[in-house]
Amino acid sequence: MSASLSASAQRVQDALAALGLPHRVVELPASTRTAQEAADALGCTVGQIVKSLVFRATQTDTPILVLASGANRVNEARLGELVGEPVAKADAAFVRAHTGFAIGGVAPLGHPAPLRTFIDADLMQYDTIWAAAGTPNAVFALAPSDLEVMTRGQIVAVG
Repeated sequence: MSASLSASAQRVQDALAALGLPHRVVELPASTRTAQEAADALGCTVGQIVKSLVFRATQTDTPILVLASGANRVNEARLGELVGEPVAKADAAFVRAHTGFAIGGVAPLGHPAPLRTFIDADLMQYDTIWAAAGTPNAVFALAPSDLEVMTRGQIVAVG
């Protein structure tokens, strides 16, 4: 854990503080870029890792954030039904433009503008989950209910 955070991780910490949430961002020496790496570094299950995945609604070019359990894959057809139009996985430039973060460090909050967000219902079974915090090795722990509060996301089955 480092005493001072990188700029991206600090932006997430500031966003948490602005919402009055007590969560602390930590930067780990090991990468948490993948759900498995994060689980290994944190000593938790892959299911407790929040994968922040950005999709692009193909007709309106709108960003869609899916906060999925690390154990699950997102069913793009189902997501498209929820969104009301087809979706595709966003490329790195689209992700950075709409979230301000690079793939592998996309946090659930701290974006330039609010994103339409869907939260994997499977995350709700855990007492504690871990989300990315702006860089590939920055994370923070939270309760699933806090994820819903901070994102105003809709809880759905993503698989």
